[in-house]
Amino acid sequence: MTDMLTYPDVVQLAVPGFVALILAEFLWIAWSGRGGRYETRDAVTSLLMGAGNVAAGIALGFVAWGFFMLLWRLTPLNLGPAWWVVVLCFVLDDLRYYWVHRFGHRIRWVWASHVNHHSSQHYNLTTALRQTWTGTFTLMMVVRAPLILLGFHPAMVLFCGGLNLIYQFWIHTEAIGKLPRWIEAVMNTPSHHRAHHGRNPPYLDCNFSGVFIVWDRMFGTFVPELDKDRVDYGLVHNLATFNPLRVAFHEWVGLFRDIARPGLTLRQRLGYALGPPGYSHDGSRDTSARIKAQHLARHPEDAGTPGFEGVRPPAE
Repeated sequence: MTDMLTYPDVVQLAVPGFVALILAEFLWIAWSGRGGRYETRDAVTSLLMGAGNVAAGIALGFVAWGFFMLLWRLTPLNLGPAWWVVVLCFVLDDLRYYWVHRFGHRIRWVWASHVNHHSSQHYNLTTALRQTWTGTFTLMMVVRAPLILLGFHPAMVLFCGGLNLIYQFWIHTEAIGKLPRWIEAVMNTPSHHRAHHGRNPPYLDCNFSGVFIVWDRMFGTFVPELDKDRVDYGLVHNLATFNPLRVAFHEWVGLFRDIARPGLTLRQRLGYALGPPGYSHDGSRDTSARIKAQHLARHPEDAGTPGFEGVRPPAE
């Protein structure tokens, strides 16, 4: 079983395109007065987060690669490099991305890494570059293990992951409205991803897909961008800082501070690490489910509408 399969670093090759599209979006907004807003400090923070992500990948990439190659040497399967194998790998890796992304919003340990991507209160192409520095520490690399054990070469899996990342760049914009219905039905689009970045109650924990929005439709997490509820970007509790170090590490600091609280049981400490963001042992904080329920208590007319299906207001 050969280990000598290589693919180009497509993300690195795409960087000039990223820069060109950011410039084009900025000029469009400046000329038309529509399609979003650029704030200098916010954009610079996003660019610095992107640079830090690249640096972290260079410094720590050997961890995931070593794990993947260990699995590759263990598996008896090898699907080879045929084009249809790459296509199948791309689709299955996008399903993998859906679950990692969903875990990133439902498990605080993973959210501590992913939260920085949602920390901007603006939504433009620089927001796509606001990436984690600490993804290796979440250990979400294990979700890719089934792909490698099924016979997809690690280099192919990472290549498909790079293509997935490139696709997601262009959907971080307000300059593109809703696309034709057949595209919106199958693909992740700027409209779908704007909803994902919303801090409004109906948009919390929705639209986790990377490329194919069909995963959200299949697993019940799809919420359309609503005309009556304009997306408000950012976190439930915004950071009010442009310091990239705080953006990158603030949730990890809070997580370990909560775990180290005196007088907690082991179950409570695990709750702070593995429970949903907003978990608290005494109920003093709000999870996304609780925020939605509280919204319905104030606005019962929204029951059953997108973003609130199956949500019940809190008991009297």
